[in-house]
Amino acid sequence: MSSSWQASFISAETPSEAGDPAVYFRRELGVGEGVRRATLHVTGLGIVEPYVNGVRVGADVLLPGWTSYRHRLDVRSYDVTDAITAGANAVGAVVGEGWAVGRLGWEHRRAHYADRPALWLQLDLEYDDRTETVGTDSGFRVATGAVRANSLYDGETYDARLEPDGWPRPGFDDTTWQPARPFDWNLAALTKPIAPPIRRIEELPPAAITAGPAGTTIVDFGQNISGWVRITVTGEAGDTITLRHAEHLTPAGELDTQSNRSAEATDRYTLRGGAPETWEPRFTFHGFRYVEVDGWPGELTPDAVRAVVVHSDMIRTGWFECSDELVNRLHANTVWSMRDNFVGVPTDCPQRDERLGWTGDLNAFAPTAAYLYDVRGVLRSWLADLAAEQRATGFVPWVVPDVLSTPSPPTALWSDAAVSVPWQLYQEYGDVDILRDCYDSMAAFVRQVEGLLDEHGLWSAGFQYGDWLDPDAPADNPAGGKTDRHLLASAYLCRTSRETARAATLLGRDEDAAHFTALAERVRAAFRREYVTEAGRIVNESATAYALAITFGILDEQQRHKAGDRLAELVAKAGYRISTGFAGTPLITDALSSTGHLTEAYLLLMQRECPSFLYPVTMGATTIWERWDAVRPDGTLNSTGMTSLNHYALGAVADWLHRVVGGLQRTEPGWRRIRIAPQPGGGLTAARAAHDTVLGRVEVHWRVDGDELAVDVTIPPGAEAEVVLPLHPADAAEQVGPGHHTWRYPLPAGHGARPEYTMDTPLKTIADDPTVWPGVSAVFARYFPGIPIDGSAPEAAAMSLTTVLQYIPGVPDGLEADLCAALNPEGSA
Repeated sequence: MSSSWQASFISAETPSEAGDPAVYFRRELGVGEGVRRATLHVTGLGIVEPYVNGVRVGADVLLPGWTSYRHRLDVRSYDVTDAITAGANAVGAVVGEGWAVGRLGWEHRRAHYADRPALWLQLDLEYDDRTETVGTDSGFRVATGAVRANSLYDGETYDARLEPDGWPRPGFDDTTWQPARPFDWNLAALTKPIAPPIRRIEELPPAAITAGPAGTTIVDFGQNISGWVRITVTGEAGDTITLRHAEHLTPAGELDTQSNRSAEATDRYTLRGGAPETWEPRFTFHGFRYVEVDGWPGELTPDAVRAVVVHSDMIRTGWFECSDELVNRLHANTVWSMRDNFVGVPTDCPQRDERLGWTGDLNAFAPTAAYLYDVRGVLRSWLADLAAEQRATGFVPWVVPDVLSTPSPPTALWSDAAVSVPWQLYQEYGDVDILRDCYDSMAAFVRQVEGLLDEHGLWSAGFQYGDWLDPDAPADNPAGGKTDRHLLASAYLCRTSRETARAATLLGRDEDAAHFTALAERVRAAFRREYVTEAGRIVNESATAYALAITFGILDEQQRHKAGDRLAELVAKAGYRISTGFAGTPLITDALSSTGHLTEAYLLLMQRECPSFLYPVTMGATTIWERWDAVRPDGTLNSTGMTSLNHYALGAVADWLHRVVGGLQRTEPGWRRIRIAPQPGGGLTAARAAHDTVLGRVEVHWRVDGDELAVDVTIPPGAEAEVVLPLHPADAAEQVGPGHHTWRYPLPAGHGARPEYTMDTPLKTIADDPTVWPGVSAVFARYFPGIPIDGSAPEAAAMSLTTVLQYIPGVPDGLEADLCAALNPEGSA
């Protein structure tokens, strides 16, 4: 980053153990008259809170964030000119254990990067005729203070009585402090940040304060977040307030900490006493909606507590809303889960003893992430870490930064992030430098997998996560889903080899482009030979297998049609409930709608019974769950040891909401060309999608207004769009340029009218209507468990429900009424 660094790393004398206090560093310095500019550069191993003359520097928190510290350690720089005065000054910092020293991962290992907190700080004082520099060295002194314990997982303990008054200001007596010790660290790892800093983004007041069954107080903030709680309290010296955080309450109203696993997620504050005291932790963060408060002096009032939302300070760029409030909540949950998991790196969850940068989660979610927020900084930094660790170890880690104790062999969807994430960023932002920066990593990964292929060109051996968390997988084996793992691996290789070939072409690497193009053709041919019949059936016969083959361009057009039909049958057979995991879920609705099965895609979206997109919403979820059934219908947590209530991966369906329901689709990198083509369905009467692209805002708003459809479109400067008007009587499409465009036209005759079915309607006619048949089947399943009703049998064309009931002795009370309700779910007949 700089060849002029004069500071070195310093630390306390002894290694840090779990539960040790944070380390306080300070030094005084004299400053002459005429300082034109003062800049503080700071980083550390641990979490650093810097001070100049008693003033906390900057608004950033959890500094310096988490990167692959041995390769890339961010140095943040702050203009502190206004804090510097001529004469005596003081600089200092409190350093907690953070990611570098504290425990990370479920293996409970500490000191992944350092055995004690260490500080690096340099103050540059610019005068008209010279620059003076003060850096961390043996002239700094160290001690401990009020931060008695700090852990990302377990929380912070703070005793206000032990804070050394005035320690970061000049004139403080530090004679009892100890000299700082040099700490060996490679200064070549210091780098200028790419990602935005982590900051306090928002504050939430309590939604409710209630008494818990055990006599404690429960504060519900109404939203699952990442961050911490700020309190304002008055009490006696020595009073201790305990704050325990969790995502969930038991049905009895007690705090349910199961989803935290071994993370204690507990903060403790001991009062100084006397005047009102305001405190918040600075060396930890939690994933929570509920806080159990114990030891509060007097009555806890709503104005005394605030939840502080903390994450990387990204700019929001994407919005979506429609006429269905459950779908809107699903989308909002996706946004919140992204926010809560972009705390420095894109993590899996913010609450438990994990919070790792899983590559597969981000790879599945990348298109959604790039729509919702400007992720160039966060993800380019993360990809730089991925590439650095890949160069050092020879493999793409499953988590970045990598703190796992075992190597990460090449794995589809997870390791694929090295290719598909940069490709997605290039598509979104149109910046070929993204590909240039990542190309060596992309090519190295694909070449590595190429060397693992069998003689037929299939990725047929080695570990695979498969369709992770398929709802039909055993609870103790999330990788044991229905889809053949190596079919899935070969399908993903079809995509990544093609993306790498295209990247090579864009970068002018012609030899590589020819090689990877040939590889892409080879692995596609191998997949089709091994797994696809001539007619287009996939041998595995799972929804994920079909979704991959359809969306990854593996099939020819005739095969796509057949595969789409078969996929629709499988989705209907599952009762329009989710039957896919991390690999298939982001693609399933696209695979349906792109093969002429829009109705089935909407039925899948709108299903409310578990497992489904909307089941968590009906259960009060405010974020995306790791498992579809993370909370059971009785309100209890699914006790599998893997039930985070804040996991964005399965929220990747939002990408389909943006492109198909909203109608915003990029057709050239950087949004230079756009396709506006909303596809109404599912009973929706309106939808709006807006996205701030690199060229400006693109927006579409369609809505049913009486017997007409209104469409409003905004195209940014430098872009042009094809607008395919939805439900237009003449299937009209227009080419438009920048500006605002409006259309209004009559809806097709009879649009939205439901067929009127009766008990005498032929069974096959009802079975052919995917909006009604699932309800009819559900009624029979409720009255006659285990005995299915078959609407596809040849005789169904000549039978009606009345006929079927004639064969049932003693028709149960209520059956016919429930069938009539299922035949006309909106009560239209």
